[in-house]
Amino acid sequence: MPVVQMVNYENQPAGEISLSEKVFGRKINRHLLWEAVQSYQASQRRGSACTKTRAEVSGGGAKPWRQKGTGRARAGSNRSPLWRKGGVTFGPKPRDYTWELPKKMRRLAMCTALSAKLADQEIVILDELAVEEIKTKKIIQVLKNLKLNGRITLVPGGPDDKLRLSGRNIKSLHILNPQNISTHGLLDCDCLLMTSAAVKQIEESLGQ
Repeated sequence: MPVVQMVNYENQPAGEISLSEKVFGRKINRHLLWEAVQSYQASQRRGSACTKTRAEVSGGGAKPWRQKGTGRARAGSNRSPLWRKGGVTFGPKPRDYTWELPKKMRRLAMCTALSAKLADQEIVILDELAVEEIKTKKIIQVLKNLKLNGRITLVPGGPDDKLRLSGRNIKSLHILNPQNISTHGLLDCDCLLMTSAAVKQIEESLGQ
């Protein structure tokens, strides 16, 4: 069972926390992580690309010239895909790119992502994180105290509007609720900052 040192706002030791082996001690499955990230990214695609076929472009009602006797190739419409301003052959149409992994695979992928972050020493656990008022400076000061650089994903103990509003102007900070974490969100950061309450909720959710 992994044991991690917790810290407080001032980056001082605040006790230890034992992590679940089922959630933070999984064997790294890179292919499963790849599938989970691909599924997330595919679901984010708008799929709004659209082209018009020869039946949808304007014009094309009359035959450009007679069938024989002109020396030209036969033509029945000036909206043929071969012509300028003609329709598009096999062009893209609006579609849904969403595809989902089975529930067990999604859970295992998130456990694998957490295990990978722990193995790479990219997880920092706070004993608690409370914001009494909406102040971006306080969140910046906490990150400076913890000496965190690069992209940071913060997972608090639950929805906190004051914390969300305080951190929304920090470009390098992304805040996720324990109920809304994803494999992509866990991997797409240089450091995963979590509270002890968030760790317990995640273990209860994924450790089944």
